[in-house]
Formats: sequence, structure tokens, C-alpha cells
Amino acid sequence: MSGAPLRPFILWAPLEPPVTPDREEARRWATEELSKPQYPDARPSWLDQMWRDFLDWLTSLEGDGTGPGNTFGVPLIIALAVILIVVAIVVVRPRLNVRRKTSAADIYGDDSRVDADGYRKRAAVAADDGDWAAAVVEQFRAIVRSAEERDVIDARAGRTADEAAEELGRVFGGAQVLLDRVAHLFDAVRYGDQAASKAEFEATRQLDSDLQAMAPDYAGQTHEGFRVPR
Repeated sequence: MSGAPLRPFILWAPLEPPVTPDREEARRWATEELSKPQYPDARPSWLDQMWRDFLDWLTSLEGDGTGPGNTFGVPLIIALAVILIVVAIVVVRPRLNVRRKTSAADIYGDDSRVDADGYRKRAAVAADDGDWAAAVVEQFRAIVRSAEERDVIDARAGRTADEAAEELGRVFGGAQVLLDRVAHLFDAVRYGDQAASKAEFEATRQLDSDLQAMAPDYAGQTHEGFRVPR
């Protein structure tokens, strides 16, 4: 049997071009993303203003974004929408996580059964390891737990570091400034991942020692003798 050689039969189909959303579609994508519940609660005011300005700018554009004169405008709109979403995720989500973490736990965290001496031992162990951040956290917990054990303040769950400093300052008036400093340091270390120094730990431990030696003054009189860290 003769004839021309058979050529391989190749199946092929034209590839569909990628779909490029128009201006309204890009706007809808961005609106749906930023309308999620986690964003409005934590959105900074400047980001909110940026978003409103961006929507106003989209509205002010002429045409439907599909004409030949808008081949540059559509990709630009999409790029700006994507950038805005990324900024919202990068800026807002960490703040939201920190807020949730701060509100979900009190001073003692998950284990609130440790006594003051137990927290002091934990602080000493952390200090021996050079973990000054953990040492500061445990030493501040010892301060608050010691005050609860002495019935200087009531033992209650959910107390924040600032609240503890304020309550202790009412009966240890001369230590109010130091209590506020240590409370802010506690929050910065525990919730803000801030590093601590040996000097800051020593100041916190010294404050604990001074408060143990001081009788509470429920009449509101201030005490002298608290050392201000340098």
C-alpha cells in the first residue's frame, strides 16, 4: 500500500487568554477583602482614610475600563488594589493579634497557682540563664502575688499589669513611679517581644524586696526609700 507517509495527529486547543478584571471587579475584590470582620476592629485611621480616598479615585475614573484607551489603567487599578490589601494584612493583622493576646490573658498566664516564692525562684533561674525578659516577667508576677498573699490587694483573675501597679500605688505611694515603670516593662516584654536587660531585672527585683519590707499605708501616706533605677 503506497501513499504519502502518515503525519502524527496532534490534538491542540487554543489557550484562553487570562481574564483581566475590569475596574468594578477589582474594586469588588478589594472591598470584599477589607470588609472581613477582623479589619474594621483594628484598622488604623490613616488606613481607613487611604481606603476611602482609593474608592473615591476609582469612582472618579471615566469609562468602564474595557476600552482600548484603558489598557494601562486596568492593570494599574488591580496593582493598587492588591497593594492596599497587602498593606492592610501586614499592618492590621499583627495589631489585632497583639490585642487579642493582651485581652485573653492576665498577669499570671495559664498557670496561676504559683506562690510568690515560686515566681521568685523562676525569676532567679531565668536570670542565671541570662534570659532577662523571662526573669522580669516572673519577678513582676512575684510582686503582685506577694501583695495578694499579704492581703494588700485582692486576688482576682484578669488583672492587668497597669491595674496592679495602680492598686499597689494606692498603698505604697512612694513606689508609684517605679511600679508604673515595671508594669510597662512587663507589658513590653510579655506582649511586645521587647528585650530586657540585667539592670531592668535587678531594678524589678529590688522593687520586690523594698515592697516586702514596707508596710502598706491605707491612709494614703507616701513612703520614702524606693530606689529609682538609672
